[in-house]
Amino acid sequence: MLTRVALCILLSNLVPVELTFGAQAKPMSAAELALYQGKDREQLIVDGAKKEGQMTFYTSNTWMAGHVSQEFGKKYPFIKPNIYRSDSKELIKRLTEEAGAGRQLADVAETGPEYMALMHSTGMIQEVLLPELTRYDEEAKVKGKKGVLYWISRELYISVGYNTKLVAPGDVPKSMKDLLDPKWKGKMTIAGTTTGTQWIGAIIETFGMEFLEKLAAQNINVQNISGAALAELVVSGEVPLSPTIFNSNISTAKQRGAPVEWKPIDPVIGTTGMSGLVAKAPHVHAGLLFLDFLHSKEGQQAVIKGGLSSARNDIDDADMKFKKLYIESKYPPDVIEKKFGEWDGLKRKLFISKR
Repeated sequence: MLTRVALCILLSNLVPVELTFGAQAKPMSAAELALYQGKDREQLIVDGAKKEGQMTFYTSNTWMAGHVSQEFGKKYPFIKPNIYRSDSKELIKRLTEEAGAGRQLADVAETGPEYMALMHSTGMIQEVLLPELTRYDEEAKVKGKKGVLYWISRELYISVGYNTKLVAPGDVPKSMKDLLDPKWKGKMTIAGTTTGTQWIGAIIETFGMEFLEKLAAQNINVQNISGAALAELVVSGEVPLSPTIFNSNISTAKQRGAPVEWKPIDPVIGTTGMSGLVAKAPHVHAGLLFLDFLHSKEGQQAVIKGGLSSARNDIDDADMKFKKLYIESKYPPDVIEKKFGEWDGLKRKLFISKR
């Protein structure tokens, strides 16, 4: 993960972007437009977005990059959505390198809260005021001096995903301790990416080191692929069961008729994606319009279709009423960076080097 020092050095070469002008007689800067609340706000943004003709969205979630962005494009056909999808570390690295080179491309960024906090700490986030923000509780927002910096755009959960053709109903684990049953030895797989690291951290935080060592003795395989890719191995039957599967991936696989199920067992890792307007966004009107759509009820319903959950207080998701551990936001950014390093080291020591 990039440190604040490295980010600050790269960001020192940022060049100003051209100010955006609205339909008013008085020129309006991008920062002013982002906080503007006049009655003509919507028309001002739509007119400006039509002139810009495109919007660039950086996200660490496949469903957001695909279906949600496509729905935005359908609603606003005069805007071409340019999408960059990668894991959070690569996303931040790319944003920082582009800023350091003076070629800002992204308008909207959407990723984990600790990475959004890192962006804010180095001046890469523009405060905004959107009408849709009134539908989000205060704990879902990170506020700035005049507006909101970033806020929850999606929630999803990590727990047990399994292939129903390979795992009998009576064998489905009901608790994390059930994974210690000898019948699972050598038959489980975890993601080797950040998803797996979070799972290691959740086990440590909930059950302690001794329990983690017992799990490691189960000869759990580690695949250096994303949670989404691992879910596809569960679909194909190559992996019978994994405790590092996102509920959204199983939901979309079931829609295709795949023989898979997802079961929440404590600790269910709750992860959030948070979105914000990138400072000095080259297409600020289109970026704001995208944020308006993403956080509207229509946009959040598109999010839910992918098996994700919404933080809007006028959307009820009864299927996701279970205890969650939000490991990413449990500690400040500088502390969680150190924690992730420790957990990743345990993953390599206990689950990879012993095989």
